[in-house]
Amino acid sequence: MVAAALLNYEPARSAVLAAAPIMVSLITAPRSEPKPEPPVEIPPPKPRPVVKPKPPKPVMLAAPTPAPAVMSAPPLPPEPPPAPAPEPVAAPPAPVAMVAPPEPVTPPIFNADYLDNPPPPYPTSARRSGQQGRVVLRVLVTPAGTAEEIEVRDSSGHVRLDEAARDTVRQWRFVPAKRGAQPIPAWVLIPISFRLKG
Repeated sequence: MVAAALLNYEPARSAVLAAAPIMVSLITAPRSEPKPEPPVEIPPPKPRPVVKPKPPKPVMLAAPTPAPAVMSAPPLPPEPPPAPAPEPVAAPPAPVAMVAPPEPVTPPIFNADYLDNPPPPYPTSARRSGQQGRVVLRVLVTPAGTAEEIEVRDSSGHVRLDEAARDTVRQWRFVPAKRGAQPIPAWVLIPISFRLKG
């Protein structure tokens, strides 16, 4: 307030203005050259560790409780593919076995002279009735040369003639069938004819 009052007073104001102005200059300090600093070695940047992203945490949601489910077995793992089959190894050829040809079979003989097999007698009743015919018997000859079974293969048409032939052949002797030198059982057919001489 005093300064404002002085400036309002005319003689004081003119005296202030007449006074020589004061010049102020700023003196700057001489610049000193900065000393070069030794270069700082910057270490190479360290590699940042790779941080694997963390899997998100499972969110637990409250779900309504389902009805009990039927438990099923976990699926079976797929079957491994089948191993490749080993390549077959060629077996050496088997030696050829010399198989002897089967020995021939000779059939039984019933009509050799030395067997002395008599012909069947002609039944008297069949002769009076004039019955004639031919019967064929099927006979199983044993290795001992006897008749084991006798069947009528072809009938003469008359029972008396068939029975007479069967009864007679039952008593006959035979040369048995043979395979090589071995006697074997075998079947033989024996035809017997009944003829009336006229």
